[in-house]
Amino acid sequence: MIRLLVVGGLVAGSLAFAATSQAAAPAAPPQKYDAQYARDRAEIEDLQARYLFALDWQDADAYAATFTPDGVLDWTGGVIRGRDAIRAEALKMRETFAKVDAANAPRRPSRLRHLTSAAVIRIDGDRATSTIEWFEIDNDGKKRYPAVTGYGHFEDELRRVDGKWLISNHKIYNETYENRAAGPKNPAPPP
Repeated sequence: MIRLLVVGGLVAGSLAFAATSQAAAPAAPPQKYDAQYARDRAEIEDLQARYLFALDWQDADAYAATFTPDGVLDWTGGVIRGRDAIRAEALKMRETFAKVDAANAPRRPSRLRHLTSAAVIRIDGDRATSTIEWFEIDNDGKKRYPAVTGYGHFEDELRRVDGKWLISNHKIYNETYENRAAGPKNPAPPP
């Protein structure tokens, strides 16, 4: 039934729907999260945490170990292919930070910490994808007070290799760089 109400020359309407013999289209079934999904997700979240600790403590070996041998790191420094090249890139990052710290001596070295928040992880057998929001805290100011200095999201492809989850492709979107910013489309739409 449709009701129209005229108020001051304007038409306002409200709809009331009577039951009909046609049923509405069934809703998509909810995502099933079974015990295997829970185990896989926990292992993937552990991998991603180890990646961040290795990054923040500038541990090139541990950083590279989070990637598959043919892994890809796509970040502001370029696209780096292969675990050995990723390790070399992490060593360059460490050298860059060491130079900054030396230039700021005698103050204690500044520290970066990367944190993640929302994580969407989809698992399909021995492959998975994840989309994770991140932000960076840095204390490089004169008084070493922390400040948020970067944020964005990661889009990862992951593979289980010899029973262990590893990153096969890690793309970093960084909203502080115009050429690394995400577009307007939601990177983690509903399934």
